[in-house]
Amino acid sequence: MSEPVEHNSKPVPGDGEPCRRVLLKLSGEALMGDQSHGIDPNILGYLAREIREVTSLGVQTGLVIGAGNIFRGMAGSVSGMDRSTADNMGMLATVINALALHDALERNGVPSRVLSALAMPTVCEPYSRQKAFHHLNKQRVVIFAAGTGNPYFTTDTAAMLRALEIRADLVCKATRVDGVYDKDPLRHADAVRFDRLSFADVLSRQLRVMDTAAISLAMDNTTPIMVFDMMAAGNMRKAVMGEQIGTLIAP
Repeated sequence: MSEPVEHNSKPVPGDGEPCRRVLLKLSGEALMGDQSHGIDPNILGYLAREIREVTSLGVQTGLVIGAGNIFRGMAGSVSGMDRSTADNMGMLATVINALALHDALERNGVPSRVLSALAMPTVCEPYSRQKAFHHLNKQRVVIFAAGTGNPYFTTDTAAMLRALEIRADLVCKATRVDGVYDKDPLRHADAVRFDRLSFADVLSRQLRVMDTAAISLAMDNTTPIMVFDMMAAGNMRKAVMGEQIGTLIAP
């Protein structure tokens, strides 16, 4: 399973050409729909169709999903649970979400594979960078599950780590708002949305886009991040095509 040939130039978001390879980060809460917890089958179907639009462009696609709809490790540790134990439970919950999305993708005609950082070969493949490249090169969506495989790291950090490992051109952070704001737009009517930010802006303003470790990794490796509303149909396709939607975080 050989790695792809390194390209000397990669598409820049905004140049009108589709990205060669992207990493999509979804929160676990995104799968809940209007429910208070769990997985909404209608949301799974919607996401699968949106991802199908991306793959139809020939864009190699990786995915990382959180687990907030099932169990969040940080919340468990706050309630008194050992942090390592709580984070391990959270990583296992991401595998449940990954398997659910894998099923939805396959039912919508999108070949996909789940690669888990925690070995559980009876339900999915163990993660390796070589396997990821193998599946991506065969135009299969790769769902990276179980975070980094280590406690104390969020799925934001896992998403950025996997993006760097597969040499993604763009990280797409799909949210339930249409970009990055100076304050929570769901609570403040006067919140202002940013069209573009630098990594330094995100860190200095303490904007809650992704955690500090993830933003620092992106900054050190000049990997752009597009934050957009995932519930607006067609936005995933627009993001990988370089259209200016949501907020672009770049050098």
